Amino acid sequence: MNQHIPPNPVPFIDIGAQRRRLGKSIDEAVARVLTHCLFINGPEVTELEARLAEFSGAKHVVSCASGTDALLMVLMAKNIGRGDAVICPSFTFCATGEAVALTGATPVFVDVDEATFNIDAASLKKGIVAAKKQGLKPRAVIPVDLFGQSADHDAIAAVAEAEGLFVLDDAAQGFGARYKGRRLGTLGHATATSFFPAKPLGCFGDGGAIFTDDSDLAETLRSIRVHGQGSDKYDNVRLGLTGRLDTMQAAILLEKLKIFDDEIAARNEVAERYARGLGNVVTVPHLAAGCSSVWAQYTIRLPEGVNRDGFAAALKAQGIPTAIYYVKSMHQQTAYRDYPVAEGGLPVSEQLSDDVISLPMHAYLDEPTQERIIRAVRGALSS
Repeated sequence: MNQHIPPNPVPFIDIGAQRRRLGKSIDEAVARVLTHCLFINGPEVTELEARLAEFSGAKHVVSCASGTDALLMVLMAKNIGRGDAVICPSFTFCATGEAVALTGATPVFVDVDEATFNIDAASLKKGIVAAKKQGLKPRAVIPVDLFGQSADHDAIAAVAEAEGLFVLDDAAQGFGARYKGRRLGTLGHATATSFFPAKPLGCFGDGGAIFTDDSDLAETLRSIRVHGQGSDKYDNVRLGLTGRLDTMQAAILLEKLKIFDDEIAARNEVAERYARGLGNVVTVPHLAAGCSSVWAQYTIRLPEGVNRDGFAAALKAQGIPTAIYYVKSMHQQTAYRDYPVAEGGLPVSEQLSDDVISLPMHAYLDEPTQERIIRAVRGALSS
């Protein structure tokens, strides 16, 4: 009797392929750290910050332990806390609003643009109105460069300037992308990113960084990163964290940064193949004019009436994984549903949470494997 043999599974993100490409360079980088034993604040940390500054164009880079710490440290440095409002898009990972809530400030959730999935400037204005009606003082906005594409930073900056808001760019998914020719890292007053392993530039654990041109802010961030220390570790001048990036992760990131531009180009080729193969059957991602993406995720919208769970199951049966970012927007989640939202509600975020699904995306997705994914998607939609 013939038994059905499932096809070889496709990796959703193939960190292993990148590891094989880098080969001995990663081993040697780790070995150097094991030799000098400076596991905290070793020379690789300083070198990484310099290389990241060179890559992004930012004057200062402060590495840290995670993308969430990057957001939190900036908010702490700006003394944002109780009675303050920070405007956040709802359609994003929870860390954006979480960092705000951890300071004691109030995240106010606003809607996103239907085409780009990034913060909508009109909803941002409504969120500011909602915050003021609650008796809160709007202090900052955190635009998110979602799924790898830059937000509309000119539109956000115009609103922020008019309202006196600090702009903290959450580039956890978008570091390496460009907005009107400029790399992310210089478009807000500060930019936070994550080096979580699944990110386009990821380490082999947790890690993050903050980018700014503000020298005073950078100095404060370096203090916050080490318990708020002043002239020495027993002179703590402010509340802080244990927020350091460890030397081993910095060494790994230095090697990965060397091939990052090449990987971004490869990711864009993968995105273009998806768009050609699927553009007439699903809503493929839309790149706004003047924007590039690093394609942290390749997120499609299914046609109305298609059962998303059934679609995912059909692909899974063929060895093709999918993921849903985000099955609930932040304002729909238990921990965040009591925080204010922009007037008129967040209909786009709620609709996206109902119909988006992400396909495998990484720099090492070869054409034959991608064709297999495209055939499976088209087949699942026509069945």
